[in-house]
Amino acid sequence: MSKSGDVNENPVTGERGLVRIGTEETAGELLVVDLYIRPGGAVMGEHIHPAIEERFTVLRGQVGFRLSGRESIAEAGEKLIVPAGMPHDWWNAGPEEALVRVEIWPAARFEAMVLNAFALARDGKVNRKGMPNLLQLAVFAQEFDDVVQFTSPPRVVQWVLFGLLAPIARLLGYRGSNPDYLARGPTGFVEVEPMNVAAALAMPIGHTGTQPLAAASEMSA
Repeated sequence: MSKSGDVNENPVTGERGLVRIGTEETAGELLVVDLYIRPGGAVMGEHIHPAIEERFTVLRGQVGFRLSGRESIAEAGEKLIVPAGMPHDWWNAGPEEALVRVEIWPAARFEAMVLNAFALARDGKVNRKGMPNLLQLAVFAQEFDDVVQFTSPPRVVQWVLFGLLAPIARLLGYRGSNPDYLARGPTGFVEVEPMNVAAALAMPIGHTGTQPLAAASEMSA
């Protein structure tokens, strides 16, 4: 589990996450990360989280978002909430490094997924978009289907394709979640100012008063 000050980096997608509130401090309920995104950096691809909510607060730079097919650019100070089940994608839309505070609820399984994805990238086992080869992707997608579901290819194609490839991948030694990746620990550590964990836990993301679709509409107007 993560703790405040842990740093994890994906050298391929250009993401560097600095943990502000870790899963160790919240028993896996909440994760708060300051995410630094280099110019041209982006998340692996459009996806949904079946049972996870996220809140993004842009602290610096410009970040492009696509929420349910609607694209917009968020500037410093703008907040967006992505409820469970909403297709979304994001990327650095400016010429300089962007900084976004990301809050994830619940977080334990999400963190395990990210640790695996980032470690694969650091080991050189992904393409330029951060995606592993099809055999690795098949077992990764099945392992973390409760956490993340990519929107392309269509779900029915994924079910058929990954259903065929996953048994072969496992025979060849691929793992959906690699215990070695989870045990590696962070890529760095930075002393940070403590945040109020109790206050953060007392206000789940979906009860902050911000309306996710309204926020997206205002940004697109």
